[in-house]
Amino acid sequence: MLKHGDTIGICAPSGSFDNKLFEKGLDVLREMGFNPSVPKDIYQTKRYLAGNDALRAEVVTNFFVDKNVKAIMCARGGFGAIRILDILDWELIGKSSKVFIGFSDITALLMNLTKFPLMKVIHGPNITSLVKTEQKTKDSLYELLTIGSTATSGLRVKAPVILSKGFCKGRLLGGNLATLNHLVGTRYQPEFKDCVLFIEDTGESPYKIDRMLTQMKMAGCFKGIKGVVAGSFKDCENMGMVQEIIKETFDEYQLPILAGIESGHGRVNLSLPLGVEVKMDTGKSSVEWNLEGTAWNIMKNGNHGK
Repeated sequence: MLKHGDTIGICAPSGSFDNKLFEKGLDVLREMGFNPSVPKDIYQTKRYLAGNDALRAEVVTNFFVDKNVKAIMCARGGFGAIRILDILDWELIGKSSKVFIGFSDITALLMNLTKFPLMKVIHGPNITSLVKTEQKTKDSLYELLTIGSTATSGLRVKAPVILSKGFCKGRLLGGNLATLNHLVGTRYQPEFKDCVLFIEDTGESPYKIDRMLTQMKMAGCFKGIKGVVAGSFKDCENMGMVQEIIKETFDEYQLPILAGIESGHGRVNLSLPLGVEVKMDTGKSSVEWNLEGTAWNIMKNGNHGK
């Protein structure tokens, strides 16, 4: 597990960022006890991107092979991660056992990193989002980075909305719905067989959420799915309608659906370990995981890999 003073590499696989907000986010990370390593290349811009594709991919890859870096965290989301999927050295990256943290557009990377057995993937805050978030977001990330691998853990939903009752278990996968949807039809198309799907989004109208879920369903992404966990849908106009659409999409699968998880683009963005087995229970309004006996034990025992 990470210790006080450990180095976290900061990459920018997606959009360019506000420098002042970024620096404040780095200060938050330092206050949490970590040492951010920031390459000068990530301050470059190209249109709305944090530099050209080759540069952004190179920064990500370099951190995966840097033995001094114990975890990798993203500057922000926006757009751009999908553009570097085909030029990243996945064979090299897949040998690493580092922690990788991000959300929103970073979902494109998170989903692919969960394919590697040694990787520890966290759906959690980006650097710029650390500035405006509530304290429990920081506490949740810190716990998962430092003590989360020592015992059974998880989260209970503060204001649960049970769209379909039940209990299930499976690998937790997912992230930003729009980004997941944009992977459909590519060789990175997501599949959630035997998995618990987590989805969240921001600024999308209900009809757009309907369209995305329908396309993914028609593409076969949801075959064999075990359950659905819905996070925050910030500024999506009508939350009641969004939840109705989610329930309708998955009705035929007869599986549990729990909404109201404080993860995503809201002021609270609780960290979730993707790729690990979870138990979701609508009766307890909880999502629980046990990281003992998983790749996270490598982090617990102090061996961070390359």
